[in-house]
Amino acid sequence: ETTYFCAMNQPQFDVIVIGAGIVGLSTAYKLNLHHPNLKICVLDKEDKVSAHQTGRNSGVLHSGIYYKPGSYKAKNCVEGRREMVAFAKEHKIGHDICGKLIVATHESELAHMEKVYNHGLQNGVEDIRMVGPEEIREIEPYCVGIKGIHVGCTGIIDFPAVCEVLSKLIHEKFNGSEVKLQHEVLGFEKSTDSTTVITNKGKYTARYIVNCSGLQSDRIAKKDQMDPGMKIVGFRGDYYELTPDAQHKVKHLIYPVPNPQFPFLGVHFTRMIHHPTECGPNAVFVFKREGYGKTDFSLGDTMDALSYGGTWKLFFKHWQFGLDEYRRAFSKRLFLERLRRLIPSLTMEDIVPGRAGVRAMALDSDGNMIDDFKIVHSHNALHVLNAPSPAATAGLAIGKAVNDMAEKHFAL
Repeated sequence: ETTYFCAMNQPQFDVIVIGAGIVGLSTAYKLNLHHPNLKICVLDKEDKVSAHQTGRNSGVLHSGIYYKPGSYKAKNCVEGRREMVAFAKEHKIGHDICGKLIVATHESELAHMEKVYNHGLQNGVEDIRMVGPEEIREIEPYCVGIKGIHVGCTGIIDFPAVCEVLSKLIHEKFNGSEVKLQHEVLGFEKSTDSTTVITNKGKYTARYIVNCSGLQSDRIAKKDQMDPGMKIVGFRGDYYELTPDAQHKVKHLIYPVPNPQFPFLGVHFTRMIHHPTECGPNAVFVFKREGYGKTDFSLGDTMDALSYGGTWKLFFKHWQFGLDEYRRAFSKRLFLERLRRLIPSLTMEDIVPGRAGVRAMALDSDGNMIDDFKIVHSHNALHVLNAPSPAATAGLAIGKAVNDMAEKHFAL
């Protein structure tokens, strides 16, 4: 497949979006929705959409209760969730607004639980209320806690199915737009008014580039001669599943009170749309960015992460936490201990190893985790450098935010 130019040296596409996860596909869809005449191409190196973070997360429609009021996460999560539910209804995508409990099991967690609750109120999250031990038992008979927050608007959804629908809409609804799989982006050739994207299957030229490549976002930014000012470091999350005999112990979603020092929500129980109930994840540093096995290793990825000062600063700050997570990754007994804080009656026979995902954590050079969504404009490109959880829930809202930035910076 070779590059071709129309009259007057016109590029093949108006916009090339890199990455066919939920953020990339939502971005292409929203750009086309607001500008139906744009020819947009989504490129992804895998043989299916949603192959990495989108297809390997816990499938939860987050409410927006956790995030700092005024942050992009808070705003996009609340708006994005409502839009995602409407989208799922319209396109008959499997979802269930089943509600969830955030449960405190120790007095020391109550102050932070109060803060989470107040964030929810400030963020305009509907249908949230505090519950006591008796009501926790009524909602989740096997769960034991001293206080909880019931979040009625949280749900579960089939995110890969959302991506399939978005991909189909891009192909069918907009003339000239398409999603190309098995196209790995190797580099860029820049000219004043266009960029040629070099892939393993040929070259494609566009006026504008949008980088939504998740775990690879910093690398794509560097290939585009942009200093991202951060590095993606991967953290794998391993899940266990409840066995069929133990399914009855979890009715909805059960979360602990998150530790305010870490960006992870803690080990939780999630009823899935098409799978058994999952328990997890933990969070361990990976030696391969897309390594889903416990012993997966890539020398290049490992050197890349360990040659970055920010990685070591993160390790030194949180070595105790990291060590605990690693021990739990290789010990079912330790994993069970953590789960039993919420459901004391769980036994070793109730859980079996499940799947794994890798989360892209953006670290600055001081080892600080970049908490909020981060989208940067550079010449004729936009780079979505950081889109951690709740990016899947907020996908359509992030797509709209990228469209708004594109309208501001590009001559669409």
